[in-house]
Amino acid sequence: MSQHEKPVRIEPATMPAGGWGSVSDVTQALTGQNVVLKDTPLLLKQNKPDGYACVSCAWAKPANPHPAEFCSSGAKATAWETTSKTIGADFFERHTLTELEAWSDHELEDHGRLTVPLRYDAASDKYRPVDWDVAFAEIGGLLRGYERKKVVFYASGRASLETSYMYQLLARMYGNNNLPDSSNMCHESTSVGLQKTIGVGVGTVSLNDFEHTDCILFFGQNVGVNSPRMLHQLQEARRRGVPIITFNPLRERGLVSFTNPQSPLEMLTGQETVISTQYHQLKPGGDTAVIMGMCKTIFARDDAARAAGAQRVIDVAFIQEHTDGFEDFERAVRVCGWEAIERESGLARAAIEEAADVYCTSGAALGVYGMGLTQHRNGVQNVTMLVNLLLLRGNIGKPGAGICPVRGHSNVQGQRTVGITEKPELAPLDKLKEQYGFEPPRDEGLTTVDACESILKHELQAFIGLGGNFLRAVPETRLMEAAWRALPLTVQIATKLNRNHVIHGKAAYLLPCLGRIEIDRQRSGPQAVSVEDSTSHMHGSRGMTEPAATTLLSEPAIVAGIAKATLDPNPKVDWDGWVADYSTIRQAMGVTFPEIFHDLDQRMWTPGGYRKPLGAAERVWNTESGKAVFTAPDELPGNPDLDGGGQVLRLFTIRSDGQFNTTIYSNDDRFRGVHGSRMVLFMSATDMARHGLDKGDTVALRTKADDGVERRVDGLQIVPYDVPAGCIAGYYPECNPLIPLWHHAKESKVPAAKAIDVLLERSPAAAPA
Repeated sequence: MSQHEKPVRIEPATMPAGGWGSVSDVTQALTGQNVVLKDTPLLLKQNKPDGYACVSCAWAKPANPHPAEFCSSGAKATAWETTSKTIGADFFERHTLTELEAWSDHELEDHGRLTVPLRYDAASDKYRPVDWDVAFAEIGGLLRGYERKKVVFYASGRASLETSYMYQLLARMYGNNNLPDSSNMCHESTSVGLQKTIGVGVGTVSLNDFEHTDCILFFGQNVGVNSPRMLHQLQEARRRGVPIITFNPLRERGLVSFTNPQSPLEMLTGQETVISTQYHQLKPGGDTAVIMGMCKTIFARDDAARAAGAQRVIDVAFIQEHTDGFEDFERAVRVCGWEAIERESGLARAAIEEAADVYCTSGAALGVYGMGLTQHRNGVQNVTMLVNLLLLRGNIGKPGAGICPVRGHSNVQGQRTVGITEKPELAPLDKLKEQYGFEPPRDEGLTTVDACESILKHELQAFIGLGGNFLRAVPETRLMEAAWRALPLTVQIATKLNRNHVIHGKAAYLLPCLGRIEIDRQRSGPQAVSVEDSTSHMHGSRGMTEPAATTLLSEPAIVAGIAKATLDPNPKVDWDGWVADYSTIRQAMGVTFPEIFHDLDQRMWTPGGYRKPLGAAERVWNTESGKAVFTAPDELPGNPDLDGGGQVLRLFTIRSDGQFNTTIYSNDDRFRGVHGSRMVLFMSATDMARHGLDKGDTVALRTKADDGVERRVDGLQIVPYDVPAGCIAGYYPECNPLIPLWHHAKESKVPAAKAIDVLLERSPAAAPA
């Protein structure tokens, strides 16, 4: 029975984040993958200086870790990778790929680790085993025959710095900058917005800043699901009396309260720490309007202080010395009316002023955010507006202050650092030319959206995937799946089976790799790798458990195997030497990026990691003007191409407690009280009454768009929930078929998954008699 047919169980969700629910989650994860005895001691090494880096989120790793420096999400990820379940060639003898297409995301991955290299056989519609050398030779032969600009090298964000460095070199020596990655779908709006305003495309905050801050502003980030270990920093801040002000359409349990599972007293007494001191449920896409209102309040309070001869509210000295564009921004704020701010934000003026007044009296403040800011048409503008808010009071480049985008996958930020980017200006092309004796391509490559457009036009000839579940993660699911089958070649490097493997190109290879937690033995002995966390700190990671199979190759070995079979020999690139000893890759990285990676072999074991240079954190602004830049917003709506009206509802996609990105650990979401299915729709009581719906009714959603494309998701059960009126929430990636490919952020091309106009249709079972 598929999850589409299962009844959903809905119950009130009142428990805090952490607590006994977290313990139960970990227990179920370990028992479900049959790894209780193996993983219980293993987890004590997770995110430790002498252990391994978590394979899920990228949150920072402290220099003085807790006894258990893992969360329930991290434990699920570890159990998922170290599972005792395996998939061998016999599995594909029993199942055609057409049959596997009907399986859910959870069912595909839950069958275990891939163990042998596979090649698609069209006659039987099955994957068949293939020798590694044969697979590399055949892939290389095909790639040699393709047009260099019509091949994509995608990276999911999990591969190590060493693998990612090799991968970008493979792509550029092949002849293109077609290096889209998972950040194109989430935080590219951050990379664009921060680069042009503060001169660096990443956040400026470190863990130390949480210890010295006086105020934390949260925008569109669900800490309880996406980065639970951050709850330790938030709890400690609250114990110091630090206000935490949250702006989010849903009341998420992790931002409401937290019981620390590592505190015996809290676990025995049920004691909870209130996390958010103010919680404002704005409309999806209302972030620019909210921040505009806060800035308007700041100017009003500053006017009053100046008139009274009191201390200024804005940081005049900082603005004069360190910023450009202030006058234009101030003018835009002052002429913006409160009526428009309230309409677009969905919040009352008094609520916005209440938040701004706390910020005005705080000496140092952090701006923390997630994809609730970035995945809108004006996602880049949302990011630059948060920069404006922080700049007004000098809250970048001083202790306890800064901007903190919370990145997703465990090395997605690090991949960009070592050159995984479609933008040639962000890659050290001249250095690569000097170091390796070839002419790197200088033209811009394909983003994720660009790659999808090329696939839909049948222009692309090959897709190489370094991890991930690309086809499940992107918008426009129905059209993309149909066009994907026409690709001449797809190659996927993976640990587990997913939908992007069972929907494939005409020639298809599935290459299973070692996981980061597994011992990686090469000619020089066991290897270590490095990763970069969300706060720009580099960490070492050692494999700690035996591989799922002796037939697996490491990611560096697979990248090298493809490179040797595809590229002409180059005496300056010793692919085999790199695979034999990863420290030689790190040495090469140190030559390419001397400021970041010199002495990486030693420094990556620094407790807490070592931080790469960040000019903005030191108030050095690598912008055109040499200063931080205020930017006036073009408009208040987060999604100006959506017109709403009538029976239209605004859909935004969310993640559950039982998933990490496209990996679905279970069909439960304990934080929202949903059990047994992901095919649900969260709706307010007001909208349920307006549409004549009851709890558990089944509906379909259809995208409101005038482009002639039918986008539809059926079989969604109604869950009553505290959602802003006129808005509904559904799970990613199940709702991805509703997102048009063209509905993406301006400048960054991040899919605008947090605001899609949809129409609701009741199924016959839900219609009145």
